[in-house]
Amino acid sequence: MIEALREVGYPAPRIELAVQLDNGVALLQELLPGSKIDHVTSGLLNHALALNDLQAGVLAQRSRVRPIDLHLLEDGPGFCLHGPLREHSRRSARLDRWIREVGGEHPLALLGDDAVHFDFHLGNLLADADRVTGVIDWDGAGRGDRRFDLVTLRFGLRPKSVAPGVVGHLAEILDAMAPEILRPAWAHMSLRMTDWAIRHFTPGEVEQWLDLAELRAL
Repeated sequence: MIEALREVGYPAPRIELAVQLDNGVALLQELLPGSKIDHVTSGLLNHALALNDLQAGVLAQRSRVRPIDLHLLEDGPGFCLHGPLREHSRRSARLDRWIREVGGEHPLALLGDDAVHFDFHLGNLLADADRVTGVIDWDGAGRGDRRFDLVTLRFGLRPKSVAPGVVGHLAEILDAMAPEILRPAWAHMSLRMTDWAIRHFTPGEVEQWLDLAELRAL
């Protein structure tokens, strides 16, 4: 996937070396320019959107790249667990019922030949001024619809980390998405982030993720 993206000018790190270590693999990756993003400007968002466009169709000739599983009906491998939502509160249980409803109405894996990063949030982006200079951590990447990454990006935008208008601009883009793309992507991210918060964060943070999930759920 990284090779396919680099061919179209995408700033993904070149893999210099891969070494098998017992059941894992150690990767030596190219050091990309830029630094972590603490504040998202309109310019940065626009460049991230342009990079998302570059992900379109790059896997059409690379059939070995697996599709992304959304885990809407069954637990994921250590994340996207449904049990914590069912057990935490009536509110989170209601969200889990909606997630399963969406899972029953849509394919359980993303469809398409786009490259999907799967964890496209600020912690995995490097930037210099208003340009994204690198996108890192492709361990969970796969085949599907690139617009999934824009839903992930929305879940990663916190009020204190964005300039005025950024969230609204991204929300308008999500509003224009076809329901068969937006609903399963939103359901997956609602499950992923709420489950993780229940198991690792404070009750107040859980409520914040539920607030975000319910903007487009139920």
